[in-house]
Amino acid sequence: MSLAHTAAEYMLSDALLPDRRGPRLKGLRLELPLDRMVKFIAVGFPLLLMSLAFAQEFSSGSPINCFSPSNFSIRQAAYVDSSCWDSLVHHEQEESGQYKTKSLWPHKALPYSMLALAVVMYLPVLLWQYAAVPALSSDLLFIISELDKSYNRSIRLVQHMVKIRQKSSDPHVFWDELEKARKERYFEFPLLERYLACKQRSHSLVATYLLRNSLLLLFTSATYLYLGHFHLDVFFQEEFSCSIKTGLLSDETHIPDLITCRLTSLSVFQIVSLSTVAVYTLMAPVIIYNLTQLCQWDKRLLSIYEMLPAFDLLSRKMLGCPINDLNVILLFLRANISELISFSWLNVLCVLKDTTAQKHNIDTVVDFMTLLAGLEPSKPKHLTHQVYDENP
Repeated sequence: MSLAHTAAEYMLSDALLPDRRGPRLKGLRLELPLDRMVKFIAVGFPLLLMSLAFAQEFSSGSPINCFSPSNFSIRQAAYVDSSCWDSLVHHEQEESGQYKTKSLWPHKALPYSMLALAVVMYLPVLLWQYAAVPALSSDLLFIISELDKSYNRSIRLVQHMVKIRQKSSDPHVFWDELEKARKERYFEFPLLERYLACKQRSHSLVATYLLRNSLLLLFTSATYLYLGHFHLDVFFQEEFSCSIKTGLLSDETHIPDLITCRLTSLSVFQIVSLSTVAVYTLMAPVIIYNLTQLCQWDKRLLSIYEMLPAFDLLSRKMLGCPINDLNVILLFLRANISELISFSWLNVLCVLKDTTAQKHNIDTVVDFMTLLAGLEPSKPKHLTHQVYDENP
């Protein structure tokens, strides 16, 4: 065996990817980076605000401070605070002498409303986890495995071609068989391409993804309506008039009709309301951007993997409307690019292919690795001329 053939064999052996068996792809990402960020913000931020509200309530004691009459004892004053906080109703006297009441319940429900918001925002995440993740995980495992195997098959094919060329005494026979194999498409393994083509006609993943992000936008809009309708009405009201003359105390003449109370937690209420609006306003464009990603193909990833035999979705113009499961899978393949060991090799070969495409007819990784192994990707011209000379 010559030194050149030995070097070619070592080069091809090094180009083979390691066989990954056993526990595979433990770090498979089943959420896009921006989707994960939206999840942490949409769910985690209300929980943070809820803890802030509870911390303020526990640290400062009573959330209101009522100005009881001076003749009230300490226990009576504590009863006034407790009664007014339980009712949390503002009494306002109109010109006709009648009292108009306004409930201030959003102050009392603040931490619980943040908890409810976090639970509601987690519902789209649960929908994705149970409706899409099992199928998506199966698809990604199969596609990543097949992409790497297809690359390895191409390298092994080149190794086999080099061995046949070394053993062949007549170069004409070798090149005739090679051209026949290419004409009959023996080098192609169309299983993966056909599987991906079938995914263009499937819409379960993309429907779930659209529903997830649409629900997030819907719940965000509902949050705006809730804050605007209930919180804005009591946003600036720090003091309110409370009536404790109910039940057995309704006939007590020494108890005033109204007692003024002050909400000590108003600043926390305002901070929570404003920060919720601000953060969710910043989050909405990110959700819309996630939806717009479905309107275009990731052609960069596809163009690199067109170096594999029988993976010509782009060149055959097989890509139609991008709103289908294949586009969702491509987005997640891009997010899991670290699991695609063949990507780095094909990316390098794709760059080298662009620099040599004018001199050689290179279409696939088989052609390029054949060239690197010391074989011409097509029949040499001097052999072609010999055939013409023998058969004029």
